[in-house]
This record gives sequence, structure tokens and C-alpha cells, in this order.
Amino acid sequence: MKPIMPITSILITFITVALCLIACNNPSVQSDFVTVQDGHFMRGGKPYYYVGTNFWYGAILGSEGQGGNRERLCRELDAMKQLGIDNLRILVGSDGERGVKTKVEPTLQIAPGVYNDTILAGLDYLLMEMGKRQMVAVLYLNNSWEWSGGYGYYLEHAGAGKAPRPNEVGYDAFMNHVAQFATNEKAHQLFYDYVRFIIGRTNRYTGKKYVDDPAIMSWQIGNEPRAFSKEALSAFEKWIGEAAALIRSLDKNHLISIGSEGSWGCENDYGVWERICGNENVDYCNVHLWPYNWGWAQRDSLIETLPRACDNSKDYISKHLAICDKLKKPLVMEEFGYPRDGLSFEPGSATVGRDGYYSYIFQLIADNMLSGGAFAGCNFWGWGGEAKPTHVQWQVGDDYCCDPAQEEQGLNSVFLCDTTTLSVIKEKIKTIKNDHTYETN
Repeated sequence: MKPIMPITSILITFITVALCLIACNNPSVQSDFVTVQDGHFMRGGKPYYYVGTNFWYGAILGSEGQGGNRERLCRELDAMKQLGIDNLRILVGSDGERGVKTKVEPTLQIAPGVYNDTILAGLDYLLMEMGKRQMVAVLYLNNSWEWSGGYGYYLEHAGAGKAPRPNEVGYDAFMNHVAQFATNEKAHQLFYDYVRFIIGRTNRYTGKKYVDDPAIMSWQIGNEPRAFSKEALSAFEKWIGEAAALIRSLDKNHLISIGSEGSWGCENDYGVWERICGNENVDYCNVHLWPYNWGWAQRDSLIETLPRACDNSKDYISKHLAICDKLKKPLVMEEFGYPRDGLSFEPGSATVGRDGYYSYIFQLIADNMLSGGAFAGCNFWGWGGEAKPTHVQWQVGDDYCCDPAQEEQGLNSVFLCDTTTLSVIKEKIKTIKNDHTYETN
């Protein structure tokens, strides 16, 4: 006969089960994953506001093949962590043929279903090292621009021909070509196969499935996905919805984001941006800001035109924040940059304008945080760290900084020798991290 369980044991068992059920149903204590609760990021049961950076080349540095340098990777992560940076926006990998002057090398996706395992190992290693440092990654899976393949690569393998190279024929011809992506179902399916492969991976170093790894904050559909024409906007919205639904079906643990520039990337249609961000499978909203590229700051007067750049930036953010408040979703300005004084590319050269712009953006987040607002974070572009550019245009064998191959090396990167910029970053992060006066109910 089975012995009767003492009443105290029954009570202990009941309480234990009840506590487990409460924990499992409370997102704030459920796990170490970054979540969204009542329109705010939560991490470890607390509101999560942050200043992060772009580090697109992290997986390449983590590899042991061409371009790999694990010692440098760990030093860069340590340097960022020391500043308080714990959020990195990273390219999963580039696509297509090698030897293209304006494209990132080495590539991860050589052809549909053919992958460079060296870069996959680099991504695994990167995530392991980030996890050790309690850092989180936003991983983007596609790119509308030429520098990592993206749209052009998928269109080529869908039979739409090679994308024109902007450095040879200009961006108008390139954009006209890649505008086909929004309506090309075969290109979409090739991309979806890639998404399934990446999200379904298991990290060879930690043994964790990617879907179970808290070092990943978010899967991002792409870098600056665009329709590239008003006529393609409807198809573009449909594709964003399909991609988000696929990612959600593969991974229930991680957040999903789009990677959008905001209305600027939606043919200046705020309604389109609201609809794609309002999708039930999209957890938070993104905007990008490039005052110099967008004509708000001038090459010969970068310091003098800084006030206009700041005013226009605040207006752009405010318009998108109003939509985020309506959607009850956080907003991240995950790309922004400002040139060095005089448009210099030299590491360590004067950055009075950049420092002023960075400080302004960081303060907007700090002020918004105090009122419990939706402007939750930013990722400046970008981390150059200890890189020493040797050519104006990147060449195989050069150090990686955050200026991709199509841009002048040193244009937007923040290097370890940029001491005034690093001081601005460190002090503003300290303000944000130490001033959590807002708490959710």
C-alpha cells in the first residue's frame, strides 16, 4: 500500500507548483529574454532603456577564417561593455558572389542553401561571448542595399537578373531594379528558406538552440527594408507581414522588429509605417536618422547647421513616437550618425558636431525615460573600436570598422581614439542606467 503523504509535504508541493505557474505566466520574471510589456521593454523584471551601437561585422570577427579575429572581438566587446553598451545591432551575414568592390566579404550565403560554415561559427562564437557579458544582439536577416547582397542577391537567384552596381551606374538604377523585390514571390521564398535555416540553428559552442538563447534580443527582418516605389507599397506591406509571421512561427521567445527607417523608408507615408509596425507579430518600432545624408546638415558647416539637424531630428522622432504611443509599442532609433568636423575620415580627428548630436539624441531618451515614454533606446552607427583604416575604400585584408565597403572608411565609425565621443557615450549611458525612476505597475 502506498504511504500517505504528510499534510506539510502536500502544502509544500502545492505552494511550489503555484509559484511555478505564477512565474511562467509573468513575463517580467519568466526568463532573461528582453520582452515588451505595456508598451515598454523589460529585462530581468525591470524597464530596459539603452544606448547601443551598430556592429555589423561582429560575426566575421568571430570567425576563424578570412577577416576573423577572435582576440580583437573579445577586446571590442570588453571595451563596449566598459562604456555601458549592452545592445549590439548585427548583420547575420552577407550574400552572393565575392569580389564585388562595394560588398562585405567574406559572404555567409554563397548561393541558395549553400552556406559558409566559417561565418556560421563566427556568429555562434559572437553570441557566446556576448552572453558571457550579458549583452544582447539585434540580428538583421536581409538588406535592401547592395553592401551585403540582400534584395539584389535574392532577385538574381529568382531570375530577375543582376542588380546594377550603384558605384558604377548610380543609385537610381539600383533602386529601380530592387523595387521588384516587393512583388517577387520566388525571391521571397528564397529569403524565407534562409530565415528558417538561421533561426533553426543550434550554437555549436553553447549547445543552445538559437530560439532559446537570451543573448538574442530581436530578429529583424532587414536593414532598411523599402518598397522603393509608391506602386510597390501594398506588396511591401504584405511581405513584411508574411516575414514577421514566419519568424513568429519559428521562434516564440524573441522579439521581432522590421529594421525600418521610419516614414523615410516608406515613401514618406506615415500610414504605411504605422500599418507595418502595427502588425501583431511586430513587437517594437524602429527609425533611422541621417542628418547629413538627408540634407539637414551641410558639409562645409557641420557645426553651424547642428541646431537645424537637432530640431529636424526631434520633429521626426516626435511624429513617430505619437504613432508608437497609439500602437503601445516601444521605439528604437537604431541607426544614426553625424560626420566628423570638416567631413574628415581620420580616427581621432575633431568631432565637435558629432558629440553635440550624440549628446542631444541620448538626452531625448533620458528625458523620455523619466516620463515613462516609448522612446526606449538607440544604436549609434557605429563601432569602429581599435580598427585602423588603411584605405579610403575598404579592401580585402583591411581592418573592419562600421563603415561598410561602399562607404569611405572612417566616415561614421567611432574609434577608441575618439575620446570625447566615448566620454559623451559613457556619461549619457550612466545617466540612463542610474535614473530608472519610472517603474511599470
